[in-house]
Amino acid sequence: MPFPFLSPEWIAAAREIRDEYADEVEEPTTEMRANVVVTDTPFGDEPVTGFVDTSAGALSIEEGELDDPELTITIPYEVAYDLFVTRQPEAAMEAFLRGRILVEGDVAKVLQLQVPDGATDDPRAREVAAKIDAITERTDVDEAE
Repeated sequence: MPFPFLSPEWIAAAREIRDEYADEVEEPTTEMRANVVVTDTPFGDEPVTGFVDTSAGALSIEEGELDDPELTITIPYEVAYDLFVTRQPEAAMEAFLRGRILVEGDVAKVLQLQVPDGATDDPRAREVAAKIDAITERTDVDEAE
């Protein structure tokens, strides 16, 4: 059954998929400690908070916040949806240029976050993306500008 993107149910299902593929994920090439705050969610008044930490040599994405992040990214739900669900990175770039995505801290780290060439050709990456798509409820956010 699909769940709303970033809802507690979606996060639990995505964590199961991540754990299933944990031994098959390449080590990150960029070291980063970042908090991510997603605002204006359709399922609650509070923002969804999480973090990305690659400082131990592996990718760790979890709920909550790091005490001493190198940067904090605040992003509206609809932009996060466009970026991760409908996979429209140009929407994120437009939102960033319009000041809708706020970055506090080491902005250079954001510039290092690029999908490696050929990553979308990786059968495992496509398999993981298909599983994430299967647990993700499509909403009217698809129609958002």
